[in-house]
This record gives sequence, C-alpha cells and structure tokens, in this order.
Amino acid sequence: MDRIWFVYYYLAGYKYGIKNFEVMMKKIVALLAGGLSEEREVSLESSRAIYEALVKLGYEAIVIDPKEYCSWLEVGSLLAELNPYVVFNGLHGGEGEDGTLQAFLSLLQIPFTGSGAKASFIAMDKLVSYRIANFLGLLIPEYKVIYKDDSCVETDSKIMDNLVVKPNNSGSSYGISIVKNGKDLKKAVKEALKYSDKAIIQKYITGSELTVSILDNKTLPVVEIKAKNGWYDYKHKYTKGKTEYIVPADIPQEVAEEIQQQAMAVFKEFGCSGYARVDFRYDGKDAYFLELNTLPGMTSLSLTPMAAAAVNINFNQLIKKIVVVGSNSC
Repeated sequence: MDRIWFVYYYLAGYKYGIKNFEVMMKKIVALLAGGLSEEREVSLESSRAIYEALVKLGYEAIVIDPKEYCSWLEVGSLLAELNPYVVFNGLHGGEGEDGTLQAFLSLLQIPFTGSGAKASFIAMDKLVSYRIANFLGLLIPEYKVIYKDDSCVETDSKIMDNLVVKPNNSGSSYGISIVKNGKDLKKAVKEALKYSDKAIIQKYITGSELTVSILDNKTLPVVEIKAKNGWYDYKHKYTKGKTEYIVPADIPQEVAEEIQQQAMAVFKEFGCSGYARVDFRYDGKDAYFLELNTLPGMTSLSLTPMAAAAVNINFNQLIKKIVVVGSNSC
C-alpha cells in the first residue's frame, strides 16, 4: 500500500514539477510571525530561528505575517486553504498571546502550538494570574492596581521604596520601570499605561531572578538570570553579553525542586499545554511568583531553549516536540 501511495505522489510530482512533489511529501507547518503588537521585532527574531529549525526537520514551513493581511478572517481563509499539519504560533503579545488567536484557530479546528484560549488569557492578564497563583498558595509580591482613568497615583507607604511598575498585560519588558524614588512613580505609571488599561505597582523583591520552563508536562532545569548592569530589561534580554545565565541555577537543590513544583502547579491550574515558562524572584528564603509566559521566546538568547539544552534537548529537537504536541491540539 505504501508503494502505491509513493508511485501516486511520484507521478503527481512529475506532472506538476519536482518542487511540488517535494512539497506534497512534506507536512505543512504554517508559521505565524511578526504581527501587530509592540513585540513584533521579538517575534520576527524568534520566528527566523523557528523557520530554520522547521526546514531542517523536513517540514514545509510557510511564514504568515498577520500584518500583511486585512483581517484575521483573511488569515483564517488562507490557513483553511493550506490545511496545515499544525500552526506554529511565533507571535508575541497582543492577539497572538492573549487567547484571541487561540480561540479563532479552535473555532476553525486548526491545530496550533502552545496553550489554548483560556490558559492564554489567564497568563496574559497578570491580575488574574496573581489571584489563581495565590489560591494555589504561591507567594506574590505585594501590589496595587492603578487604572487608566485614575486621577491620582498613591500607594501604601510600606511598599513605597523599591517598586516595580508594569502593564497588566504586556511582555518583553515593555512598559516596565524600576522605581527607587517616589518622585518617579507617576512617570513610571504613565509609561505602563501606554501598553495596558491597568498598571501594577509592586514591591521589588531583591535577590535572584529565576525561571522554570515546562515542556510536554515536564519541568526543565531552573535558569538563573544575572543582568550585568541594572535589571533584566529589553536591552539585557536581547543583547548578547549583557546578561549572565546560570543553568542550573546556583540555588539549593530543595529550593530548585520547590520552584519547579510551583511552576508545574500554576501551569496545570491555568490549563496550559505544550510548553511555557514561569518566572520567579527568590530572596534567599522565599520564592515569589511573577508571571507565566505561554509563548516563550525562541531567539539565540531565549531562556527555554537554554533550559532544554541543559538536558541535551537541542533547538531542533525542542521545536519538533512543540510541533508534535501542538498537532494533537484539536
């Protein structure tokens, strides 16, 4: 039977050209890249690496940038026509990460990588994430919410020193400020509100910045992040040599295991699937939950590929596992 199908594809390839023959023999992966959010450049950088891996793995990778289309309906029509093995979601931020795209693809019954609509929405909204993490017993740095229409910015005196101000739903450090002086607070809130209708004023936890990636329901080694100057902002995330990464993190084994357990608990409670990354701050005594990222970056400096490499999963193997798990999402 296999021989009959091979002859059929061979004749089809001969009729329409060898390039078409090769395409017919490959599984199509539609790679969504770029998009319209402030994280477009990060998405493009990640997607370049993903595309190269897909080609090396033998998939027929077709890149689709939503920015080049009039609407998501047009993108959906194209995807329906392609009928891909899976959609690899290489977008970051905005509709690509907040559950909108996931709901759309689910309605179209097109399989895709990463978590579904519900988990994506929860993870993208930090306030919702905090409430669920708190329900699970995880520690959250003390915080206060400022809404866009608030006429004044005030906070409790006990968290006035060393604050983090961040948008409620954004990534890649956009809109985030470290405030060491109260007079800079209003400016920081204004910056955060450029990216969200809510800003979070949060106590800054001194200590180690740690992250746990989860792949196919298994935790990877804890990664410790040490920015060489200042904090782990956009520049330090995406500029080679600006940050030191320690894998596995230089923390006691029992602490690492506890943080991994907390990461897995949040992953499951949010309803995540495929892969994700959970960020923490550790003050030497307690670990504090910061956020869960359902679409971790895949650049040369990204944390999830780094963690995977520590357990001998190279980048191509990582991408293949994400694709295979995603292909079963429908």
